[in-house]
Amino acid sequence: MKTWHEIRRFPLAVRLLLVNQFGVNTGFYLLVPYLATHLTENLGLSAVVVGVVLGVRNLSQQGLFLIGGSASDRLGARRVIIAGCALRTVGFALFALGDDLAVLLAASVLSGFAGALFNPAVRAYLAQEAEERRAEAFALFHVFATAGALVGPLLGSALLLVDFRASALAAAGIFAVLTVAQALVLPAREVAPSRGTVLADWREVLGNRAFRAFALAMVGMFTLENQLYLLLPDGARRATGWDGAAGLVLVLGTLAGLAFQLRITRALGRRGDRARWIAVGLGLMALAFLPPVLVTGTGTGGGGPDGTADAVLRALPVLAGALLLHLGVMVAQPFVMELIPGFGRPELTGTYFGIFYVVSGVAAALGNAVVGRAMDAGRHGDAAWLPWACCALFGLASALGVARLRRLGSLPAPPEPAAPTTAGEAREDRGPGERREDQEVQEVQGGTPT
Repeated sequence: MKTWHEIRRFPLAVRLLLVNQFGVNTGFYLLVPYLATHLTENLGLSAVVVGVVLGVRNLSQQGLFLIGGSASDRLGARRVIIAGCALRTVGFALFALGDDLAVLLAASVLSGFAGALFNPAVRAYLAQEAEERRAEAFALFHVFATAGALVGPLLGSALLLVDFRASALAAAGIFAVLTVAQALVLPAREVAPSRGTVLADWREVLGNRAFRAFALAMVGMFTLENQLYLLLPDGARRATGWDGAAGLVLVLGTLAGLAFQLRITRALGRRGDRARWIAVGLGLMALAFLPPVLVTGTGTGGGGPDGTADAVLRALPVLAGALLLHLGVMVAQPFVMELIPGFGRPELTGTYFGIFYVVSGVAAALGNAVVGRAMDAGRHGDAAWLPWACCALFGLASALGVARLRRLGSLPAPPEPAAPTTAGEAREDRGPGERREDQEVQEVQGGTPT
């Protein structure tokens, strides 16, 4: 209940963005996990064509985050968020209504490009609106995103009892509602005139050596976080012999996030600098891949459990690893998101998020390829521990990279709390959005509110 009380203390725009992220992930996971099955079994497409359709969607999103980030800075985050959700509405509706390859490719491009637009824009808007409570806002953002990623597949499974088109239309309907809500509720903010070209903005961000080093150091975080959908579910299934065990990995994280995410972020934010906790979180993520080796990496897991009691005992190390991984993400991720805008000018917040997510998307793809290769090699070579060891090394390398950047003093400081005024304690009871309005009256900054 305390979490819901804290949510109400944020401005309405922040609360809508939290609900928006829950809806975005619900709609996405309601449809996309079942898309390949629909294309092959319902439409009879070959594996090659299915790979092309899915690859186009992923490339349209991961490859165009730069466009979304720059559009957010130049056109305003609100417009880009609304446009992105509207495009995904159309894209998901096309998946429901179209059967030929041209329509499917158009749906893939539109739905992917939509994600490339609103993902960096939402984070830029959230960073600007939350001000000094940025870490807490991103902590709640992660909770809502995780909850949506859990609810989406469950709702999708239920709708598939009707047919795939029902799932696709429901997903499109969710994005249509989000589009209308954002258009009605999100306040428009004045956008600062651009100083130069988009290419100049990209050069400025990519030329920031500290930001480049930080983005590369965070490769391990995104690689390991993706194992919640690859290695850990596979390990849970193999250890227990039960397909439903894979779902427990996500359920456990969702419940832990709802109960502890905000408390963890708030407690750690008062104790030490952010870089320390990012490194600690990455270290926890690395350790998460050691307990499952007890039941999945010794070569004894291939035979399956001996009865229900044995299945439960074998599930415990995998679930302990999943809980450690979720805990590491809860520790590190809000502070990572909090620091990104601090690397450069406020006018380029969207571009910084866009480039950061390009790096993370490439990292996740390459990391999954490495882990998948290790999984295959481990199974064929009686070395089932291999993918778990790879993940532990990924996390350790990232933790050491962030620790080194911290020692060098290369990372920005978090936003400072608002300075007290003669209004005393009454001012502290007001939301970040209201404090910003006071500052804008007192100072003519001529730019995007920061």
